[in-house]
Amino acid sequence: MVLDYGNCWSTSKKGSWKEVLQLAYQSLGVVYGDLSLSPLYVYKSTFAEDIQHSETNEEIFGVLSFVFWTLTLVPLFKYVFVVLRADDNGEGGTFALYSLICRHAKVSLLPNRQVADEALSTYKLESSPQTERYSRIKVLIEKHKSLHTALLVLVLLGTCMVIGDGVLTPAISVFSAVSGLELSMSKEHHQYAVVPLTCFILVCLFALQHYGTHRVGFFFAPVVLAWLLCISIVALYNIFRWNPHVYQALSPHYMYKFLKKTRKGGWMSLGGILLCITGSEAMFADLGHVTYTGIQIAFTFLVYPALILAYMGQAAYLSMHHNIDTSYQIGFYVSVPESVRWPVLILAILASVVGSQAIISGTFSIINQSQSLCCFPRVKVVHTSDKIHGQIYIPEINWILMILCIAVTIGFRDTKHMGNASGLAVMTVMLVTTCLTSLVIILCWHKHPAMALAFLLFFGTIEALYFSASLMKFVEGAWLPILLALILMTIMFVWHYATIKKYEFDLHNKVSLEWLLALGPSLGIARVPGVGLVYTNLTSGIPANFSRFVTNLPAFHHILVFVCVKSVTVPYVPPAERYLVGRVGPTAHRSYRCIVRYGYRDVHQDIDSFESELIDRVADFIRYDGNRMNAVNSCTEDDGSCCSDATGECRLTVIGTVSLSGQPAYEMDEIVKPESVSIGSQTVESVTDVIEMEPIGVKRRVRFAVDDESETDVCSEMDMQMQEELEELWEAKKAGIAFILGHSHVKAKQGSSLLKRAAINLGYNFLRRNSRGPDVALKVPPVSLLEVGVVYVL
Repeated sequence: MVLDYGNCWSTSKKGSWKEVLQLAYQSLGVVYGDLSLSPLYVYKSTFAEDIQHSETNEEIFGVLSFVFWTLTLVPLFKYVFVVLRADDNGEGGTFALYSLICRHAKVSLLPNRQVADEALSTYKLESSPQTERYSRIKVLIEKHKSLHTALLVLVLLGTCMVIGDGVLTPAISVFSAVSGLELSMSKEHHQYAVVPLTCFILVCLFALQHYGTHRVGFFFAPVVLAWLLCISIVALYNIFRWNPHVYQALSPHYMYKFLKKTRKGGWMSLGGILLCITGSEAMFADLGHVTYTGIQIAFTFLVYPALILAYMGQAAYLSMHHNIDTSYQIGFYVSVPESVRWPVLILAILASVVGSQAIISGTFSIINQSQSLCCFPRVKVVHTSDKIHGQIYIPEINWILMILCIAVTIGFRDTKHMGNASGLAVMTVMLVTTCLTSLVIILCWHKHPAMALAFLLFFGTIEALYFSASLMKFVEGAWLPILLALILMTIMFVWHYATIKKYEFDLHNKVSLEWLLALGPSLGIARVPGVGLVYTNLTSGIPANFSRFVTNLPAFHHILVFVCVKSVTVPYVPPAERYLVGRVGPTAHRSYRCIVRYGYRDVHQDIDSFESELIDRVADFIRYDGNRMNAVNSCTEDDGSCCSDATGECRLTVIGTVSLSGQPAYEMDEIVKPESVSIGSQTVESVTDVIEMEPIGVKRRVRFAVDDESETDVCSEMDMQMQEELEELWEAKKAGIAFILGHSHVKAKQGSSLLKRAAINLGYNFLRRNSRGPDVALKVPPVSLLEVGVVYVL
């Protein structure tokens, strides 16, 4: 699978203006589908109940002023000029902020951190000098474990609200677009047409997800561009036709007059006004699909002016029409000239589909990230594009979203309740982003804490005002995102808690290397032909499931590889830095450890045969190690002097995947013909299971290739040993590969609290039984699977 990783780990270069404008154009379909649809329902939701449109126009002008300043302060100032700069190797979103914070301060709850992870090229840190205030805040956060948990809960809250928005946005977008039929049909007929047509469009939208957005992605940007131009032209017509002086309402003085007249009703109506910024979070969440410059140009010069014009046009029309039929209330379509209403309706429906598609894809992406960071049960992830990285489809989530979207449409049947629910979800995500960005300003950018506090207070106050207005609509629809977030947070926190406890159990029950080395014929243990891949979450030591395997079946394979597939708090791990390989015990034992590292946005198992790739990387390590020994000449085969720690494990080496052109490095018989390799090796000290580790050792990069003249030389003893080791590896691969996994049963220990017993015995075990097993997630062939029962008492 050839994937385009974009600018994730490439050097940052400014592209030509042509490329930048092309990315800005592409961002219209990827980023702005949801935000551009807000004019469909903002005024309708705002005037639904709390305030009434009067002949003085103070209400409509006050709402326009609120919309203008909200769009200016939040999407433009906060996101475009501040938050978008807090990217993680070009990636954005809640997990990107969390990842940045975890790399600059030891607050991550992932248990298997290694010092080697800090040597990744994507693990870049800001090099600004650390001030005293910065150090004090960092120490304070790192010292208290409760703050680590609180930070994770905050991130999970934002994540759950994004998923909740994935339920609400398609429903309100499509429903608002289709509701334009009410002006072309009688009241008796349109109420029986809008809901079924909305449900039909939603079913079609979700049914097409498994084909992937890349097949119709070229269609997205033109639709959104046409929609923005359409609402701008209609707005200009309304402004010049009805009220050319409507621009005066942009003054903040009209906000004061609005609140003075409407009082509590005006404050509660803010729950409808805030819908004008729904979709703003997508600018940051989808940053990895385009670029900062592309998003900045598209929003500043096209999206922002088009939206301001759209709201001004509706206000200009409504300011001269005070006797609108209350059965239709105040909506977008009443301001559209009747002669073009049908084309606008069709274009709005197409734009709503594009906007819904963007949030659905974003929901798939954030669930995949949650799964990578051990915060979500294992689900099937299908990669729908062989060329574009990150385009995924999750079948179970897709159908759950579809059912929930249809249930919301049928249950609410009006934009008022949908808007209340969507508004609360949007403001919660924005508040979470504001809090996390404040930490990034201090910990990552090393700015003065006063600057972070000013950012938090200014934008946090604005968002808290809107959040409080949304919360007042709890019984009128706002309960839905709270309920969804409560359910999702319970699932995610229980899964994460049990995963951490299982790792701690493995850590305390691992066996020593001496036990492994003592296994032999004297104990009745046989080495059988083949390769045994022992999967474990441990980055060092021998897992307990392997000891149980040998105890019940007194034999293990001639080649033994302990495999740990782990996630790192970076968005991507370059393929050349993915594999950490080292020996377990002396060379003659033929045991190895391989740690496979993925970022939270990486494609897991993105190759056709993972086991073949794994064996190739072990072979590369054997070649590298043999050449290193020849160069250093400091280790014998069995003395174990190459082992660098008290456990007897040898240091791990980063094994790359780049091939050299020319003759093979080592010629073998016809059966085995390994390719030449260029191994980017970073030698690091042996890893331990302690999260806080020593600084990274010296980096070394080694390239080797044996030229034709060296083929006539007499092989040294070490060369012969290396060639013998390689031959045994390939022969074992031919004999077969077995996958040894633990089949876990989890239960709470005696004396645990009722809450813990409920979470472990009921909650986690229910999720584990109804999610994908580790063998399916790791794509293990069923015929080669050996499962070992393990009882976890947590």
